[in-house]
Amino acid sequence: MLSIYNTLARSKEVFTPIEPGKVRMYVCGMTVYDYCHLGHARVMVVFDMVARWLRASGMEVTYVRNITDIDDKIIRRAQDNGEPIRALTDRFIAAMHQDADALGVLRPDFEPRATDYIAQMQSLIGRLEQKGLAYVAANRDVCYAVRKFGGYGRLSGKSLDELRAGERVDVAGEKNDPLDFVLWKHAKAAEPDEVKWASPWGAGRPGWHIECSAMSSALLGEHFDIHGGGMDLQFPHHENEIAQSEGAHGHTFVNVWMHNGFVRVDDEKMSKSLGNFFTIREVLQKYDPEVVRFFILRAHYRSALNYSDAHLEDARNALTRLYTALKNVPADNGAAVDWREPAAQRFRAAMDDDFNTAEAVAVLFELANEVNRSASPALAAQLKALAAVLGLLGRDPQAFLQAGAPDAGGLDAEAIEGKVAERAAAKKAKNYAEADRIRAELLESGVILEDGAGGTTWRRA
Repeated sequence: MLSIYNTLARSKEVFTPIEPGKVRMYVCGMTVYDYCHLGHARVMVVFDMVARWLRASGMEVTYVRNITDIDDKIIRRAQDNGEPIRALTDRFIAAMHQDADALGVLRPDFEPRATDYIAQMQSLIGRLEQKGLAYVAANRDVCYAVRKFGGYGRLSGKSLDELRAGERVDVAGEKNDPLDFVLWKHAKAAEPDEVKWASPWGAGRPGWHIECSAMSSALLGEHFDIHGGGMDLQFPHHENEIAQSEGAHGHTFVNVWMHNGFVRVDDEKMSKSLGNFFTIREVLQKYDPEVVRFFILRAHYRSALNYSDAHLEDARNALTRLYTALKNVPADNGAAVDWREPAAQRFRAAMDDDFNTAEAVAVLFELANEVNRSASPALAAQLKALAAVLGLLGRDPQAFLQAGAPDAGGLDAEAIEGKVAERAAAKKAKNYAEADRIRAELLESGVILEDGAGGTTWRRA
């Protein structure tokens, strides 16, 4: 039975879908004004893994990951660039898809853009206003009256007084209470017309939090199974979603709240101010996309993930060991997992324990060791099929082993093949000194030669 750590309960709980055999899951996606960074990569890969495992477990999954395409940062960036907002957001949505595709992330079933759900947001705000939970502030913004919602603070585990004492909330004199947050922003004269929508409260645009409440309920219903996102969204974003949705509908919003851990860089918080901020495409200039996916999945999703060149190199070497096992023992590409087999049972137990990919990956290495010892095509097929559940080991082993990072420099495949041919000719002429010199030269360039009965193959070191 699958157990999931529920942030709201602060414990693991046996997962029981609202509708047997069907899972509805919403994940907070990207605000599209720039290229995706490593934190986004983790969210995309983690919840792709979750959806894959739920489906591998026989469940029908409806996976929604939204796109925030209206926001203060988006408006500023478009104005700085002197371009329409739609042109900016379209460009970065395309870039996001390129990054996600490279990382082996399957597209969600629905990827709603906030600007397509303005009517649903206004309807939700109207319902909150009718229930006395929303009011028009002095600056004509529509705000949520936090103290009128009894359950506020349950997700973050803080009382209203604790939240008020903290300095994480914007103090604006126009609000009735500093903790209150904006549902609808009244239009400013300097803002472009394309971010102004007509509403019962005057021209304006939605606040960030109301977007997810409206899109999730429109696509998954007022009560659904799983809501996910990064740990940084627990407060205030997800706390505010609960207040909005449960305040409007009068019942439970989400059964299970999942939050993945932070990404750190060399044991420091990733931030532009520290100069340790990396976009996905910057990282993919140095490392194969599957190495990055493997690096993310070999850690438990709730743990902190520490990015460094040393950790990525270690991930590359580890993934190389798995592919080497498959190179030496060809596997049936179309084989399904045999869930009766002991390794598969250990893999299932790990994944059913709050998606423990760290333990599941350890099972893959145990299986690879068995493949190396036994040279069993059946076990090799099992290794490949289990890894596929995590979106790994789907390539031709030799192609992976020979792939180099885009800017790694050194010799390309054609040059290496030429050197291998030169060495073969030297060996045929019994010029073993020259053959050894070529091997050493290739090794210096990061290329390892492997002689076997079928001839010489090569791989990147």
